[in-house]
Amino acid sequence: MCTHHRVLFGALGAFLAGSAAAVSVSSQTLTTEMVVNGLSNPVYATSPRGDCSRLFIVEQPGRIRILKDGTLLPMPFLDLGTTVLFGGEQGLLGLAFHPSYATNGLFFVQYTRNPDMATVVARFQVTANPDVADAASGVTLLAIPHPFDNHNSGMIAFGPNDGFLYIGTGDGGSGGDPFNNAQNLDVLLGKILRIDVAGNNSANGQYGIPPDNPFVGKLGYKPYIFSIGHRVPLGLAFNPYTNELWEHENGPNGGDEINIILPGRNYGWPLVSFGRDYPGPRISEHPTRDGIESPLVVWLPQIAVAGMAVYTGDRFPAWKGNVFVGSMRTGGIPGTGHLERIVFNAKTEELRRESMLNELKQRIREVRQGPDELLYLLTDEDDGALLRIEPA
Repeated sequence: MCTHHRVLFGALGAFLAGSAAAVSVSSQTLTTEMVVNGLSNPVYATSPRGDCSRLFIVEQPGRIRILKDGTLLPMPFLDLGTTVLFGGEQGLLGLAFHPSYATNGLFFVQYTRNPDMATVVARFQVTANPDVADAASGVTLLAIPHPFDNHNSGMIAFGPNDGFLYIGTGDGGSGGDPFNNAQNLDVLLGKILRIDVAGNNSANGQYGIPPDNPFVGKLGYKPYIFSIGHRVPLGLAFNPYTNELWEHENGPNGGDEINIILPGRNYGWPLVSFGRDYPGPRISEHPTRDGIESPLVVWLPQIAVAGMAVYTGDRFPAWKGNVFVGSMRTGGIPGTGHLERIVFNAKTEELRRESMLNELKQRIREVRQGPDELLYLLTDEDDGALLRIEPA
């Protein structure tokens, strides 16, 4: 087993001032330590399969940084600062390494393009220096027009069994999806997409369409669509126990939710929701409807969910199989971000949930299980940090 080196820095507000901080939760006492700070609005973190020495951190303004053996490398792995439109919900938002990255050096990103606000999925490659990618190697796979400057998603992930790339897209905003993008099967916004990056059944010469995608061959339907009716997916992960694709998304004023994504299913937005519109009225009088998938978990009020991990390690034995999500703020109130732990039974029915690390008062944008079986968090701030949680 490989572990990250411990590198402690200064304070994260008063809570982490000068040292690690002990926090008691219902199941045990934890220690929270800062691994690195000085990150610019970090939103996502991942590593290539089998790479235990490096953590790749996505900064929303357009850079990917590498934490290598406990040290943040000064040169970005990839710098798309002039290509990415950054601000609010826009920016560089997603990263996924090809399953065969160790041999082909291919990785994929999702970002908001400057200046036209399009949601772009692009492919890049590493060649000589494994710590620096060539920005000139970029190839655009998808460029999806985005009508407003909010409701941007950036979640991408490779399926562990099929090797296809799954892509979450926001509904395009603004308010309650005024153009009905999430329900329109001829539009790629408000969807989970699924493409074959090997180019089989090629759609445009750069990627292909999996033949078992649910809308293949249906006139007027985009064949890369896997599911519909999504608002703002900000968590996309395959459950390592079941290999199911789990997704969570931000609702409006309430109604954040976790869904298990199944092919061809409709997840309801904006037809139904447990949330309310920002002025107060309900989105729908009834939050469920025949023919629409009900969420696995719902938050009322909303917690602005971001990032998701299913814990599989032994360092926190009481947490095995629990799902962790970050919260950027609760009920729209600044300074209320935290980490949430959700416990399910063997039938994937929710038993309870626990709010943790409320004392940080930080926007938690990402949660990730490290190769050392500890949990790592990213705080989405101008001076963002990578935090590590471990048993006290």
